[in-house]
Amino acid sequence: MGAESVPRREVVTGRPRPVGGTTAPRPVPSPHHGSEPRVRQLMHRQLRAALITTALLALPLGLLPVLLRILPFADAAPRVPLAVWLLLGVAPYPALLAIGAWYVRRAERNETAPAAGTPAERS
Repeated sequence: MGAESVPRREVVTGRPRPVGGTTAPRPVPSPHHGSEPRVRQLMHRQLRAALITTALLALPLGLLPVLLRILPFADAAPRVPLAVWLLLGVAPYPALLAIGAWYVRRAERNETAPAAGTPAERS
C-alpha cells in the first residue's frame, strides 16, 4: 500500500504557464474588434428608449393622485363614485400595454439596426 504514489491535486484556473522562463501575456483578441462604437451607440439608444418609457409611465400615473384630489367627488367618502374606480382600475392598463408594446418594438429595432443614421435611431 505504501509503495503506490498518489498524484498531487492541482487546481486549474487558467492556461499552464511556461516553466522555463517568463513571457509577457499575449493580448486576447476581442470577438467584436472594432465594434465598440456600435455597442456604445446601441447602449445610448436603449437608454434613451428606457428613459422615454419611464417618463411616459411616470407622468400620467404620478399625476393620477393629483387628478383624483382635484376632482369634485374626492370628498364623497365613504361611497366612492364609479368614475374613481374606472379611473384607478381600468384606465391605466391600456396605457401600460401600449407603452410596453412600444418599448419592446423600439428595443428590438435598436438591436437589429446596423449603424448610425438608420430609421431606428431617428424614430
